[in-house]
Amino acid sequence: MLARLGLPLSLLLLAALASLIIAIGVGSAQISPAQIWQVVMGNNMQGEGDALAHTMVIDLRLPRALSAFAVGGLLAVAGALMQVLLRNPLADPYVLGLSGGASIGALAAMLGGLGGLVISGSAFGGALLSTFLVFGLAHGSGGWTPSRLLLTGVVVAAGWGAVITLILALSPAERLPGMLYWLMGDLSYARTPWPPLLLLLATCVVLIPLGRSLNVLARGPQQAAALGVAVRPLEWCIYIAASLLTAAAVTTAGSIGFVGLVVPHMLRLLLGNDQRLILPACALAGGTLLVLADTLARTMIAPEQLPVGVITALLGVPTFLFLLYRSR
Repeated sequence: MLARLGLPLSLLLLAALASLIIAIGVGSAQISPAQIWQVVMGNNMQGEGDALAHTMVIDLRLPRALSAFAVGGLLAVAGALMQVLLRNPLADPYVLGLSGGASIGALAAMLGGLGGLVISGSAFGGALLSTFLVFGLAHGSGGWTPSRLLLTGVVVAAGWGAVITLILALSPAERLPGMLYWLMGDLSYARTPWPPLLLLLATCVVLIPLGRSLNVLARGPQQAAALGVAVRPLEWCIYIAASLLTAAAVTTAGSIGFVGLVVPHMLRLLLGNDQRLILPACALAGGTLLVLADTLARTMIAPEQLPVGVITALLGVPTFLFLLYRSR
């Protein structure tokens, strides 16, 4: 079992490290892997060029690359959990309207002229509000089912979309660019990667031991109950975990599409449907994908930067169509 899990995870870990080295080294000023190693290990560096390399690595590129890795991993793991919860391979982290709720909170803070931590806090609060709203409306008097939860999330997301359009229509022209970049996903202001990284690590540590129960739940609640799985508490755990992961990702980088949909779907086609392997693989592959996408976003038309959500959409649409064609 360990050997079967070890090889693909080792390859994904190497790919993740390579993507981080590329993200740190590529830009307006190239930094060699040897310089990156010296800076990260804290070796004494002298000269103006070495000081510039230290500033670019430690203060600029490394925090952004780690933030991209954390956000990509959070979205991919959340997508895998939502697909298990809803038993739908097309489910993604935003299907229950969390992105819309977070967007309302962030845009309202921007419209009020606030910034920094207030925007992040408002986005997180909006995501949690959307979570409680969807769960409360879907629960009703007879409990919730995956189909009822999905339909409620779709309707709530449509409502949030209308409110977002209204806010953009009423916003001053000078604040629209920042709002639009946030809605399309932007890592330019992500400078604190450690909270989402720690959340990603903690989630994987907690959920991987539940992999067998998640495997059984993916086959249906009746079969899971017959095999001794506590279905309802496990579904609540999945829903809460996926909501927190999505809220943290949206708070850090705005709305970034396709990562939580394409990565779990691709890994299931390549590695099977064992959640003990899929969840850590999603964390590594999702982080790697978003790090490379963000590197493209900031270098493709340098010195201008593109929203990273544009790159993930351009990569995700043809990839997902190809995966659907292969799995007919």
